[in-house]
Amino acid sequence: MPRQTERPAGPARARAGREKRARADDRRWRTAITRIEPNTIEVRGYPVDELMGRISFAEAVYLILRGELPTPSIGRLFAAVLVSSIDHGVTAPSTLAARHVATTGAPLRAAVAAGLLGFGTFHGGDIESCMRFLDEALALVRQGTAYREAAERAIGDCLAAGRPIPGFGHRIHRSDPRAARLLTMAHELELDGEHVRMIRTMERVVEAQPPGAHGALPLNVDGAIAAVCADMGFEPELGNAMFMMARVPGLIAHAHEEQAREAPMRAIDPQGWVYDGPRTRRLPETRK
Repeated sequence: MPRQTERPAGPARARAGREKRARADDRRWRTAITRIEPNTIEVRGYPVDELMGRISFAEAVYLILRGELPTPSIGRLFAAVLVSSIDHGVTAPSTLAARHVATTGAPLRAAVAAGLLGFGTFHGGDIESCMRFLDEALALVRQGTAYREAAERAIGDCLAAGRPIPGFGHRIHRSDPRAARLLTMAHELELDGEHVRMIRTMERVVEAQPPGAHGALPLNVDGAIAAVCADMGFEPELGNAMFMMARVPGLIAHAHEEQAREAPMRAIDPQGWVYDGPRTRRLPETRK
């Protein structure tokens, strides 16, 4: 009679089971973002039903991107970042793309996707490049160069090469109110670190440049977002994501308005619009 192979018993049997499961786990790919099991949804380890109604959407976005909940101050500043770029009128290329697709009768998702595809180097693509620009200047500071000198060298290299200065200039604004507000908030919330200090130094260097062919180059909202998000710990690779996330509600609003208010298949004149919404109004005193 053939001898039967004995099954390991006790601790040896348990160890064999663990080793088998470990080998199976080694063949799986991994994610640290969301865990889904029957009746359970966890985002970065937090049950989503416990997050609902207890943290803001901006705080939830920060959590899913960074892996941890923000402090109250960071949550407030990050919310301001998202609000700052929620929309920029009907002449923005992304808005026109969304409206042109919406006027064909395409579904909302297609119109919004067209708007997102309208982002590029010169529209919504400056935050990442500005974050890298600031890091290059700060690398000089860490080598012993003064902030002012590092800023002058970085900006001088751009001007000498005929390249735009990341984070500076705007086709409409000579003073971008969003940039000023973000940097003021960062200071008030004591979140202004080395990147905000560098962008402030660069702002002074740019203002000191003699008038030239480049014209006025105000610090724009992309530059401010780059500085505050870098100080919050975001990697440059996520820089342009801030703009994309912020602009989606605006694209939805424009696509929906196009289909609700305008005739289908119209020729959209970027300059032929008129605003008929509410007049300028202020937030109630209860909104601090």
